[in-house]
This record gives sequence, structure tokens and C-alpha cells, in this order.
Amino acid sequence: MNNFWNNIRRYPSFFISSVAGLIVVILTPFTSLIKTPKSRYILIGFILISLITIFFIIKAMLVL
Repeated sequence: MNNFWNNIRRYPSFFISSVAGLIVVILTPFTSLIKTPKSRYILIGFILISLITIFFIIKAMLVL
């Protein structure tokens, strides 16, 4: 039974390391876009437009 609780205690650290690895894998291709100024501005613009769009969608859904 002690082995069971040791395994249960290990799940949060496994989850955190898995999520951190996923974030690294997703963000790695964007590092090549940051190297040139033109691509950097396009990436920043895309991120801003995406955040603004999400903001207005959530605002409309919550009828604020």
C-alpha cells in the first residue's frame, strides 16, 4: 500500500514536467521567427490580433 501512495505523490511532478516539455516543443519553432526583425514584427502582430480576437469573443459570450 505504501508503494501506491508513493506513485500517487509522483503524478503532480510528472504532470508539471510533461506540460513544461509540451510548452518547449510548441515554442521551439518560433525561435527562428524571432531572429529576423520582419518576422518578429509579423509574429508580434499575429499574437496581438489573436489576443484581441479572443478578448472580443469572450466579451460577447459573457454579454459584457
